[in-house]
Amino acid sequence: MVISSKLLDDDERVLVGTRTHLKALLLPALLLVVVAGLAGFLSTLPDGERAGTWRLVVWVLALLVVLRVSVLPFLRWLSTTYVVTDRRLITRTGLLTRTGHDIQLDRISDVTYEKGLLDRVLGCGTLVVSDAGEMGIRLPDIPRIEETQLAVSRQLYRSSRSHDDA
Repeated sequence: MVISSKLLDDDERVLVGTRTHLKALLLPALLLVVVAGLAGFLSTLPDGERAGTWRLVVWVLALLVVLRVSVLPFLRWLSTTYVVTDRRLITRTGLLTRTGHDIQLDRISDVTYEKGLLDRVLGCGTLVVSDAGEMGIRLPDIPRIEETQLAVSRQLYRSSRSHDDA
């Protein structure tokens, strides 16, 4: 489950729960391979009495680069969640400092999505949620973007119908 049930009301149910698309990890994975290959190549170059020190420096630098360009983005991906319930949109991000944003569905005035060429190939996109008080919240790299947008729109319609009937 993407969100703890402790964060939901008793009768609140999750409609969509997801992390960002794996697309966010393509470049970090590519950089991991490139850095490891480059470090491996560079560590074969030195010879002589300073070769051990040179190899240590190369691999320590490679480790620092990998932590920055691969591990950190993976941890950001792992800690970012988007949840749509039958009452609200919940976003959670952050590694050390968690940031959360909840928008009640009855405050949402518009839900749209954007898909670039790569997004179309990979089946993801950016969900743009607008409410009366904000220009719009952009949620990038949402998997199955059309299904998510449709689920939110259907729930908004249901919510507006139930308010009209009351």
